[in-house]
Amino acid sequence: MTAEYKVNGAVAVITLNNPPVNGLGHATRSAIVDGMKKALNDDAVKAVVITGAGKAFSGGADIKEFNSPKAMAEPTLHTVINVIENSTKPVVAAIHSVAMGGGLELALGCHYRVAAPGAQIALPEVKLGILPGAGGTQRLPRVLGLEMGLNMIVSGNPVPSEKLAKTALFNEMAEGDLMEAALAFANKVADVRPLPKVRDIKIDYPNYEGFLQFSRNTVKAMSGPFPAPLKCVEAVAAAVTMKFDDGIKFERELFVDLVQTTESKALRHAFFGERAASKVPDVPDDTPTRAIKSAAVIGAGTMGGGIAMNFANAGIPVKILEMKQEALEKGLGVIRKNYENTMKKGKLTPEKFEQRVGLITGTLSYEEIAQADIVIEAVFEDIGVKEQVFKKLDEVMKQGAILASNTSTLDVNKIAAFTKRPQDVIGLHFFSPANVMKLLEIVRGEKTGKDVLATALQLSKKIKKTGVVSGVCDGFIGNRMIEQYSRQAGFLLEEGCTPEQVDKAIEKFGFAMGPFRMGDLAGNDIGWYIRKRRYIEKPEVTYSKTADLLCEMGRFGQKTGAGWYDYKPGDRKAYPSQVVNDMIVKHSADLGIERRKISDQEIVERLVFALVNEGAYILEEGIAMRASDIDMVYLTGYGFPLFRGGPMFYADTVGLQNVVMSMEKYAKGRHGDAWKPAPLLAKLAAEGKTFN
Repeated sequence: MTAEYKVNGAVAVITLNNPPVNGLGHATRSAIVDGMKKALNDDAVKAVVITGAGKAFSGGADIKEFNSPKAMAEPTLHTVINVIENSTKPVVAAIHSVAMGGGLELALGCHYRVAAPGAQIALPEVKLGILPGAGGTQRLPRVLGLEMGLNMIVSGNPVPSEKLAKTALFNEMAEGDLMEAALAFANKVADVRPLPKVRDIKIDYPNYEGFLQFSRNTVKAMSGPFPAPLKCVEAVAAAVTMKFDDGIKFERELFVDLVQTTESKALRHAFFGERAASKVPDVPDDTPTRAIKSAAVIGAGTMGGGIAMNFANAGIPVKILEMKQEALEKGLGVIRKNYENTMKKGKLTPEKFEQRVGLITGTLSYEEIAQADIVIEAVFEDIGVKEQVFKKLDEVMKQGAILASNTSTLDVNKIAAFTKRPQDVIGLHFFSPANVMKLLEIVRGEKTGKDVLATALQLSKKIKKTGVVSGVCDGFIGNRMIEQYSRQAGFLLEEGCTPEQVDKAIEKFGFAMGPFRMGDLAGNDIGWYIRKRRYIEKPEVTYSKTADLLCEMGRFGQKTGAGWYDYKPGDRKAYPSQVVNDMIVKHSADLGIERRKISDQEIVERLVFALVNEGAYILEEGIAMRASDIDMVYLTGYGFPLFRGGPMFYADTVGLQNVVMSMEKYAKGRHGDAWKPAPLLAKLAAEGKTFN
């Protein structure tokens, strides 16, 4: 059932019932219209109340119907709102929990609105690269006023109902039971005429031209490559300057234009990709999970401390284990300082500060972490060190505890084999800084239990991470791909680029940080250590020696005050280094390479298409379940530009045939062997298909 119809005395009640958030899918829209017809045809009914069952009034459009014919099938949301607005009997929206997007637009079409405190009110469409398309930009400013209405539409952020209590959005705030209040209100207004319509309210704002121009300038400066925020301003401007019906028509035109933009498609792709990432075909939603009420972390370094903060932020007590008191105290001190900085910025109350710091304790004894529900190892990236830790954990941890490794490249199956309980072992690869970065790569070993995987996915949501499942391979999804990107960056240096030119080109494309600034931030010695292992394990894979030469100079990045760039004390700004540029030019000469001028387009294509090709291999091997999972890894963990939707989505928008043609061109240059298209990429390109 999608909407229930009942009569309570002289009031008909239409209850939306389309879990989980009463999305306004086609069946629900039809049921609302049917309910309205019944109410209008029943002489005993004097008024109508519309509300939502369960945990929402309505969360808006039904996302399951996005991009399908049902989304636009009659009755559309516009039609539903017209039926309600033109009703000859008063219609009251009884709002609780959530009224967002189309749900709020539906409520704005009602004659009256009664709300419960704590309901989240929003028009979040801008976050999907579109704008409210069922009258939201025309009606919300009429009830909230121009300034508040515009701010809510342009930001898309939810506002608690009590903060809007004194506006014309709500006629009454329910003190006790919402339905009792809504029924009483409906009976009170049953015979009041004329029926008030939001569309009839005139927006009165002195010097609105000045305010709108100021808004355009501000939004343009802040919205970057995304067109939707500025279009939102134009739509709201129409609410002031046009007749209502013309404003509705103008809103619709802008909506249709935005839906077609690559930026909106990229944002919608990310929206669906995040939800799809938590779905594992052989691990259904009802798979039993293990309770995580306490946690332990091995290692109090930067990574261990950051991981511990995630648990404390979620209210889960966590113990950090270190081998030496000095290292433990230093790690706990850094955590405290991080929280103090957050508190100074006003993002944390003193009470929350004390609570979170209090949830993190330290120990030097394995015995003291034995009862934790989950333990995450965050020690040095060396298989020998991991072996010692996991053998000890196997010995001391209680039965049923989850044993997780924060390894970024090592074989999780091998790590699991160090224990007698491989079903309890999983990879949980956090990204630095672990308390900030959104990505959590969840590495499923051959013997990882389904309940352990389901628990890890559930936990990722609890600690506010985007969990993406990866199979076991060297580097998993993210680092395996970034290696090919880094290889190309190195080859570009040998052929004619400087680190600054490469970084500037990819940052202009939209990356948060180029490969060389990223290396300096993470520490160039980490990549050096991995390459030394690669030289032994994969001697056939070639790398530029520039990064090794840099490390031999002791230039490990920001932590040593010198890397690909020079750094000044207390200043994180990267300054081009003459010493490094001279080293690169000399290295080219030693190799007998004549340096050439390289375009920004070539830099971007070689870096991004190297990611795409490796991503295609990862998909084909089943390491990633779907192309959107790869995109989520890159959007949430590697600074790939959101408006481009991730590497695989970007390749789809460029056209896979064009990607392959570019690769064939680069295959004629140096290191041409790196440009052999993955079989899946070649096949999809030949068939004119896409990854997503």
